Amino acid sequence: MKFVAFERAKQGTGASRRLRITGRTPGIVYGGTAEATLIEIDHNALWHAIKKEAFHASILQMELAGKEHKVLLRDLQMHPFKQQILHIDFQRVEAKTRMTVKVPLHYSGEEESPAIKTENCLANHVLTELTVSCFPADIPEFIAVDLSGLKKGTSLHVKDITLPKGVKFVAKGQDNPVLVSVAALLVEPEAAPAAADAPAADAKGGKAAAKPAAKPAAKPAAKK
Repeated sequence: MKFVAFERAKQGTGASRRLRITGRTPGIVYGGTAEATLIEIDHNALWHAIKKEAFHASILQMELAGKEHKVLLRDLQMHPFKQQILHIDFQRVEAKTRMTVKVPLHYSGEEESPAIKTENCLANHVLTELTVSCFPADIPEFIAVDLSGLKKGTSLHVKDITLPKGVKFVAKGQDNPVLVSVAALLVEPEAAPAAADAPAADAKGGKAAAKPAAKPAAKPAAKK
């Protein structure tokens, strides 16, 4: 993806606030051999860009001062309740430097798995992205995960999938975290009809006739 940024000279809370009023978003690009550069980006263009998955997990082409720079999105600060981007950070990409990035997981084949199709289970997607390490040229836009082999009572872990060439999983406290867990759905048994409501059968297999209502007791004669 490609976007246009402009250099900005002023910094500070007041300058950033005035910049946002004009429809621009303040940001910074850092990393590599060059010094950090303050930038500003058209907010409307940026707002539409962040809705695309590739903007968050792939190398971007940033045009700045007539030159193109390869960068990765590193941080995005949003307003707590307005649809507004307050600040954005990018990191320069160097071809010979390994980078740590978060890559989204794309699950498929779930409906064809025995767990879902025949075993009345539910697949819970525990993770939606993975933190990986690789060279810029090897950064995948997403990692495809096939769930067609899921079975009841099993889980899918990181070591159960094949990562793209040159991509290594970065463990953060767990060497082999769960990606997808499988849980059986609880099925409530159908309630049996109450015995009192079921009509009794006669000797021939038919329904027994209803018993006649009892006659009220006769009133005693009044004494003279």
